[in-house]
Amino acid sequence: MLQRYDERNRDLIVHVAGRLVPRDQAGVSPFDSAVQNGDAVWEGLRLYDGRVFRLRAHLARLRRGAERLRYRGVPTDEEIIAALRATLEANAMRDGVHVRLTLSRGVKVTSGLDPRLNKAGCTLIVLAEHKPPVYDKAGVSLMTSGIRRPPASVLDQTIHSCNQLTSILAKMEATDAGADDALMLDTRGFIAETNATHVFLVLDGVVTTPTTAACPEGITRGAVLDLCEANAIPSSVRDVEPSEIARASEMFCTGTMGEIAPVVRVDGRAVGDGSAGPVTRRICGLFADLVARESERVVG
Repeated sequence: MLQRYDERNRDLIVHVAGRLVPRDQAGVSPFDSAVQNGDAVWEGLRLYDGRVFRLRAHLARLRRGAERLRYRGVPTDEEIIAALRATLEANAMRDGVHVRLTLSRGVKVTSGLDPRLNKAGCTLIVLAEHKPPVYDKAGVSLMTSGIRRPPASVLDQTIHSCNQLTSILAKMEATDAGADDALMLDTRGFIAETNATHVFLVLDGVVTTPTTAACPEGITRGAVLDLCEANAIPSSVRDVEPSEIARASEMFCTGTMGEIAPVVRVDGRAVGDGSAGPVTRRICGLFADLVARESERVVG
């Protein structure tokens, strides 16, 4: 699965460090922590008719990561929303838009790892693109990667980090194998997530998802669990063995970039009957209703 270039994004305006600039003129200092050390956190947002789904939850997760990393000069929610609004208005965007927020530790006075070299405060980047959900609603295929997701003792999972090398390596494996994405295990051998999304299995009628011991909390993942609780759909959060996929009647993945998409094949074998099942379709419908109820107006 390769995302396609959208011609509408040719003349994008990007918000970088307080300035709105054309995409081809946007630049980040080579002394910025994002460039020097991959020291940045990020969020993906989706715009629905001028509204962003669970915007405050995304900003809270961004802030938690920044606080855990001891960033100084973190912009307020109101400042980030103002930058987001300015970016969307500059591009005349209202719907079918994905936004990537990036917040780095900022610019260093000289090259080096030490955070004490950062004196200028954070760098905020707002990149909005015309981009509908990227996953095929007819279903995606996964392959089990040999690259493992690190536990919290290696990398604090409350930090939604821009350093995604393990996911990139796993994605390369999946591409080489002809699969859409990679299924990643934790160091104990349990399912963690894919290289880009969280996963759910339907096992004996129970919507089951792995713990977040080796992956960040997901906003869409949390929404699905909320929907299950609100609609009397049995659900479970626990360690999930890869072998359990063989007896799953359905499987789906979740994330802001792709919303909810069925997983129809894993390691070349069909999941269930190899198509989107009734539970997945029901949750997709409930999610669409939830988005309409729980999205915050950003642009008019």
